[in-house]
Amino acid sequence: MIIFIMIFGIFILFIINSMIDSLCVKRDIPSEKQPTLFRFMNICTTLLLTTSYVNYVHF
Repeated sequence: MIIFIMIFGIFILFIINSMIDSLCVKRDIPSEKQPTLFRFMNICTTLLLTTSYVNYVHF
């Protein structure tokens, strides 16, 4: 089950990063700010996936 959750998490991060990249292109976000945006969204997504996993395992 852990393998499935890890693969699912990587898939979700890939999809989120693809959507952020599309947003950067569409909104013409400067390349200097893009790494900060990607880092922030990856941290938020990882935190949400981790809390979902802990909630699933705990209950």
